Formats: sequence, structure tokens, C-alpha cells
Amino acid sequence: MGPVTGAAFGWITAAKAVLFFTLLMVVVGMLVLMERKLAGFIQDRSGPNRVGPWGLLQTLADGLKFALKEETLPDRANKTFFLLAPCMALVPATILFAVIPFAAPLPTQWGLVEVIVADAPVGLLYVLAIASLGVYGIVMAGWSSNSKYPFLGGLRGSAQMISYEVGLAMSLVPILLVAGDVRIPNIVAMQQTFEAGPDTVGLWLALPLLVSFFFFTVAGLAESNRIPFDLPEAEEELTAGYHTEYSAMKFGMFFLGEYAHMLTTAALITVFFLGGWDIPFWAGDNIRVLSDGTVIGEPAAWKTLLTFGAFTLKTLLVVAVFMWIRWTLPRFRYDQLMDLGWKFFIPALMAYIMLIAGTILGLESAGLQPGLVYGAVLFAVNLAAAGLLFFVLDRGRIIGGGAYRSTREGRQKRMWREARERAMAAAAGGSGGSGTAPEGG
Repeated sequence: MGPVTGAAFGWITAAKAVLFFTLLMVVVGMLVLMERKLAGFIQDRSGPNRVGPWGLLQTLADGLKFALKEETLPDRANKTFFLLAPCMALVPATILFAVIPFAAPLPTQWGLVEVIVADAPVGLLYVLAIASLGVYGIVMAGWSSNSKYPFLGGLRGSAQMISYEVGLAMSLVPILLVAGDVRIPNIVAMQQTFEAGPDTVGLWLALPLLVSFFFFTVAGLAESNRIPFDLPEAEEELTAGYHTEYSAMKFGMFFLGEYAHMLTTAALITVFFLGGWDIPFWAGDNIRVLSDGTVIGEPAAWKTLLTFGAFTLKTLLVVAVFMWIRWTLPRFRYDQLMDLGWKFFIPALMAYIMLIAGTILGLESAGLQPGLVYGAVLFAVNLAAAGLLFFVLDRGRIIGGGAYRSTREGRQKRMWREARERAMAAAAGGSGGSGTAPEGG
């Protein structure tokens, strides 16, 4: 069975776009309830439990409240950009889903349907291009409000986004080196095992690219502006940051944009590092469509449903980890945020990319093709790099907290004071024991 072609391709693509957009909006709304329930569990309370059975209608009540609240517009705000900013915050996170494969291909009477809205030949580059547009909504909201605190929040947001966008892009370079392709379905296939077709690693890339997995996760969390990276909002300092002047549904769009961005980041982590829709320890779902239309594997509708469930479960687990982090860690100081992005991420990633490139070159020179041994060697190299990076090189020197810095400065001052006292005592002894220190000592 070959891929769908002709007029059926257009109709099926349009149906997929409507279906996935509707599903995305429903899931984003339910993520709000999920976070409130998870926060209640972490804090030993029940969470929403009044509106509907088990509080399931709480999200609907919140949406109704947003719709009924009074819309406000500051007198001196730039109306055009003030109204456009919420859309710019929400839209980039939603259209990123166009290039994410959700499940194994679905066989139909018209042909084989890929469960992806748009299988772009430059899917990974599309992700980097669209993800960088999210900063425009924050900057636009802060500037157009014509107010001090939103403007400061917009400036913080732009600095943070630019800082971590570099780390986000660099953390994907090792994937390009291993996969040799920018099509996202091919990156998923690289993490599976096939009896025919091009060679694959056969391991989820979270193992052979462990350090890249860590950096991408942290940079993605920073891009979503969530604790501990929510400096553009920072209630204690900026009241609410860039969206201080917003209310009703305009504020609701910023709120939904944050959750949509978090969901998108979790889906990208799943696709790039957790095998996508691959079900572990089972080869029956290993289905691949080559560029010439050749299908490797045996597609089936029930396999599509199973793999969609696997993809959903992995994505929600990553989202739960993001929520867990939010309700566990405190907010970074702004200097720590910038230090982490520029002084730690970028130099470490540059060295890591050279390490992975050298390792791959060595493996290819040795005649070793992608496979389990290939992945095991990369995993060993990443394990050594992770140990060196986290337990030897940093040790709090770059991204250490205020307590570490104050202790270090206090230790230095104490050493200087003791050295000065020794010098004064030596000078006093050399002057004949008069007990007076020389001037300027």
C-alpha cells in the first residue's frame, strides 16, 4: 500500500489539521486541571473538586470566567499591537504541532496516511524557526502596554528567549549528526530497528545523546517561561510582568499559550529523544515510509491506536515532570538565569558537539555502522561527558546560588585578612620588636 495521492491527499490533510487543532485545544485546557490536581497532590491537598465530578468541569468554569470578565485597554497603549500580542503568544506553540508525528501510519482505502499534519522535508528547521517566534508576543505585549512593569517584563522575556534559543538549537545539532536527516519521521525511525532499509541506531536517543537530552529539556523549560525560569512575570518584582495590563480572554490567551508551549516542548522531547510513538521492547510497531514511497513494516489501524496511546503517555509524563519542577524549585535570580544560558550552556554545548562529531567520525572510520553497538559507544561517551560536566567542571562556580557566592567571598576576605595580619606581624618583628606596624601596613 502506497501513500495517499491526488485529491484525497488534500481532503485528508485538511481533516487532520482540524482534528489535531481541536484535540490540541482540548488537551491544553485539561492540562490546567492536571496541574492543579498535581499541585494539590504535592502540597497534600485535594485540588479542584467542586465543579463537576472530581472537579473535571473546573477548566470549563475558568474559561467561562475569562469570557465574562470585563475587557480593558489602557489609554496610552498601542491598540493594534496590544491586541495582536496574545495571538502571537499562542499561535507559534500551536502551529509547531503540524510537523510532529503522533502515531504509526494508518492504512485506509485511499492509501497509507501518515499521522502528521504536514510531513515537511525540513521539519527540524521548521521547529527552530517557529519556536523563535514566541518571543514576539512577549515583547509586543510589554512594549504596547506603555507601562513600566510590562515593559521590563518584555525586556526580560526577550533576553531570556534569545539566550536559551541558542542553547535549544545547539542541543539539536547532535541529533542531526546521528540521524543525518531533518525530517522528523526519519528521526523517529532512527530510534527503531528494521530488518530492511537504511541502518538505524535502534535506541531512544535519550541514551546515546544523554547530555543533549538534558540541555534540550532545560532550554525548552526556559523557553516556556515557567518556574524556575519565569523571570518575565516575577510577581514579587513586576506584579505580573508583560501581561500586567491584560484581562479577560486576552489574558486567557497568554495563559493558554504557556500551556500550549509546554505541551509542544514535551512533544518535541518525546519525538527527538524518547522514540516518538515507538513502543519499547516491541518490534511490531516499527513501520517506516521511505522517500520513494516504500513501506517497511506492516501497518494496521490497531497499531496506529496503540502507538498514538504510547506517544500521548510519554508526552503527558514529560508534562508532569515540568509541573513537578514548577511546584518544587524556587525561581532563579536573573543573573543566575543569564549565567546559566551564556556562561554554561553555550560553552558546554560547543565542546559537546565537537566531542560527538569526533566520536561519530571515529566510529565511521572504524567501519562501524549505526546499530546497538554504535549507540552503546555513544552512550558511554555521553555518560563520561555528563559525569565530567555535572560533577567536576561546574561544582557551583558558574550557576551557584547566593549562599555559595557569599561563602566564597567570605572565605577570600578571611584569607586576605589573615595574610595581612601575618605580614604586619612579620614587619613588627623585623623592626626590633617595637610592636608597631609600619605605616601603610
